[in-house]
Amino acid sequence: MTARMDARAAIMPLPPMDRARQVTEALAAYIGQANLKAGDRLPAERELMSALAVGRSTIREVIRHFQALGVMETRKGSGTYLLKPVTTATIHMPLSFDAVHLRDALLQTLEVRRGIECEANMVAARRRTAGDLVVIEEKLDAMERVHLAKGTSGPEDLAFHLAIYEATHNPLFRQLLEQMREAFERFWDEPFDRPDFARRSFPFHRTLFNAIAAQDTEAARRETLKILDVVEEDIKEMSQ
Repeated sequence: MTARMDARAAIMPLPPMDRARQVTEALAAYIGQANLKAGDRLPAERELMSALAVGRSTIREVIRHFQALGVMETRKGSGTYLLKPVTTATIHMPLSFDAVHLRDALLQTLEVRRGIECEANMVAARRRTAGDLVVIEEKLDAMERVHLAKGTSGPEDLAFHLAIYEATHNPLFRQLLEQMREAFERFWDEPFDRPDFARRSFPFHRTLFNAIAAQDTEAARRETLKILDVVEEDIKEMSQ
């Protein structure tokens, strides 16, 4: 006896191979084989269309995909440039948030940063080398000079923290935390238009460095929390 087909169900035909995915993989393979580095320009759109035998819309879809991952950018009148290394073996984990609601986005990010950043700084305290300490202190000295001169030091603060993430010798710490911080910096330099945002956390950066230098993991955790607690307090106070 033959079963009657449910009118509400249907066997859908298999979709053709995803052309955009094929082009994405081919472009990633080309970047790896050509040994392109961050800052290098990709072939022009017309060259890519010809080499990959696809239309302009497919090329642009693939480029938008890589832009969303934060690994490429298109500069008007100049071309498309590589921001970060890309290979067929690279796994990209883009972050997304609602930038319209600044307060909520900052607080949500802070919740995640608190866990990851505490662990990163504790790992840095355990694994840092003498060479790592030299670099971290150089970044800290630069941050302190700019802060004392201007009252704020956003880029220098970021450089200090990135140097600590490097001292973990685990690239995922830097990649995850850098993505979180850079995502916000694309939209604004000073949260809530306040140049004094998180200014009170300034002295805790030196004590964090001291903890890492002493390889005191618990002290590194405490000093990290002091910094992030100030950030949370300022988010709540300045967003009222």
